[in-house]
Amino acid sequence: MRVRMGIAAIAMTALSQIGFMPSVLANSLVSTSPVMGAVLSVAPNAVSVSAAVSLLTEGNSISVTDPTGKQVDDGSLTVSDMTAVIGVKPLTASGIYTVNYTLLSETEPPLTGSFTFLFNGPPSISSPSTSAAPTPIQTLASKPAASNSSANLFVIILLVVAILVGLFLVWYARLIWNDSKKLRKSKAAPTRVAKRSSK
Repeated sequence: MRVRMGIAAIAMTALSQIGFMPSVLANSLVSTSPVMGAVLSVAPNAVSVSAAVSLLTEGNSISVTDPTGKQVDDGSLTVSDMTAVIGVKPLTASGIYTVNYTLLSETEPPLTGSFTFLFNGPPSISSPSTSAAPTPIQTLASKPAASNSSANLFVIILLVVAILVGLFLVWYARLIWNDSKKLRKSKAAPTRVAKRSSK
């Protein structure tokens, strides 16, 4: 009987833990490019922000401002699954640049925040080559896809475990119910025999 109680306690603990897992998947910041607090000697041609959930295609915003507060993004915001990317004009001033973002998803509250990076530009700034520009964006887009598939696999595994634990609890409840019925019947049978023999 103690073994059954222990198994039931473990099963209930597992279910309660599984019940709290979806909150981990809430909308949160996964990565940025440039990385928060980065020190750059080459000006970025784009800034990207990646979230933990898929983003809506409209309503998101990212702005990049220079050390004086002047906006230096070009306004060309694109969204691909969990990543929002905005183009940046050629940077001319060295200093701390601030990125403000608001990312919207269908099921989660807006993700709003900001981060900074330091740009130490050379005295003469050359425009970045267009052939090198797509490479950082492509690598950023591939990383969230991989994390998305692993997150989906993790959720599927949790659901399978939850279903198995649920089936086990149903089986265990039936087993206890049937044992208690048999026990009641076996206790009732000797008293009937005793009553008959006394007559």
